[in-house]
Amino acid sequence: MRLDELDITDIGGSIQIVGCVYQGEGKTFLCLFPGELNDMPVEELEMDLEDWQKFLRQTDLREVRVLAEAGDAETTKIILRKSSRQISTQVSWAVFERDDFRCRYCGRRGPLTVDHVITWEDGGPSTTENLISSCRKCNRVRSNTPYDEWILRHKYYKQMSRELEPDVREENIRIIGTLDAIPRMLHQHSRGTRKKN
Repeated sequence: MRLDELDITDIGGSIQIVGCVYQGEGKTFLCLFPGELNDMPVEELEMDLEDWQKFLRQTDLREVRVLAEAGDAETTKIILRKSSRQISTQVSWAVFERDDFRCRYCGRRGPLTVDHVITWEDGGPSTTENLISSCRKCNRVRSNTPYDEWILRHKYYKQMSRELEPDVREENIRIIGTLDAIPRMLHQHSRGTRKKN
């Protein structure tokens, strides 16, 4: 597979680092981080030097497309950088405490991250109302799947949520009814926005 066959904005989002590869002694070693499973097909990504520069820049900066409301009421796409997506420790801990220090998707106790209900890419704010506790794997698998589709139709969530308490599953469904009330933000980085035609 070649880099230009991928949407580069997926790198750092739905495509994340889960380990590393070593070679020697006539073998290739796929070394996964603890808690990660090799449950997906392995693809070799063929890249030249220019591709590597693009790939590494994206993993460092992660530019993503965001839908935002422009001043003239037209919907436009802009580019932002992940470095502007910082969530305060105070907000994260408030979310973890509210969610009983468990992943709201599978019930695991950790390691936990916070997941945007309305995704960051769609303008979701980093507020307690728009954040939910998620283990790293559930966060990675969900990626930028819309919340209602994730909760109601995604086979991974359906399987993993079987272990949840009924009241947690019901609360996850209840959140779907609040999605329209969550304000969308125009995320910007320090260099301003670049319109994408």
